[in-house]
Amino acid sequence: MAGGIVEVISAFAYTFWLSLVSFVKLLIPDSYFYKDIKGENVLVTGAGSGIGRLMALKLAKHGGIMVLWDMNTKGNEETAEMIRKEGGKAFPYTVDVSNNEIMYTFVEQVKNEVGDITILVNNAGIVSGTPLLETSDGKILKTFQVNVFSHFWTIKAFLPKMIEMKKGHIVNVASLAGHSGTNKLVDYCSSKFADVGLDEAFRVELFVQGHADYIKTTCVCPYYISTGMFAGVQSKLIPILEPEFVAEKAVSGILCNQEIVMLPGWCCILVAIKAICPPAGFMRLAQAFGFNCSMDQFQGRAKSD
Repeated sequence: MAGGIVEVISAFAYTFWLSLVSFVKLLIPDSYFYKDIKGENVLVTGAGSGIGRLMALKLAKHGGIMVLWDMNTKGNEETAEMIRKEGGKAFPYTVDVSNNEIMYTFVEQVKNEVGDITILVNNAGIVSGTPLLETSDGKILKTFQVNVFSHFWTIKAFLPKMIEMKKGHIVNVASLAGHSGTNKLVDYCSSKFADVGLDEAFRVELFVQGHADYIKTTCVCPYYISTGMFAGVQSKLIPILEPEFVAEKAVSGILCNQEIVMLPGWCCILVAIKAICPPAGFMRLAQAFGFNCSMDQFQGRAKSD
């Protein structure tokens, strides 16, 4: 019993120390803590447009050899060409990450043609944007296949070699919708809640198994982004985020081995309030902030995107 109490006190002291270190780091430019990824093979899913493309471009500028996966062949090849024009290396593949059997064949192809992946960015995502009773079973299933299950498949495919090499970084792009639900996003929010849970549980498992020193994880949780995916979304108080800002912060978090990147950063206060606030009270707050009606004018990505 006494030993357990001492361990708890020690854990609180360690947490307090880490909190102080984190505060001091806020005063220092992130670039001071960047790790070197030059020559590392970086795989980004959903790289054919939006945040995936921007993250791929930025990671390439830091020296990453980019492996690009997307269902959109044209967009994916455009991303690759943009990287090459800047002097980087890129290898585009048309991959349906929701189909694990097809995806696993491309895993082997990538290993043979490019090499072992040391940074995996699970970015691919889709949204229906309709009330639950108007969302077909097929759309719900597809949302989970792309937004959640694909993360499992890619992690299982690339993690063993990362462990063998004692080097790796797995990034899961989730959302603030993974911390708070909203209207017309029941399936999407559920999938992003799952992404947040996957990332946290996976990080715990790596720690318990002794891999945490050399396998890093990052969970990216942004608010709405002004890309085609959420076209028409409106916000009362929290500004819709610019893609460039989100990509820059996400890549910075990866290079700093930051476990959680919440955007905008101050929204962590709202998440903390939700944890201690009566549900009815937070519902009122969500209404005041405009979360509950933000999808009222949702249009989504145009077919030509």
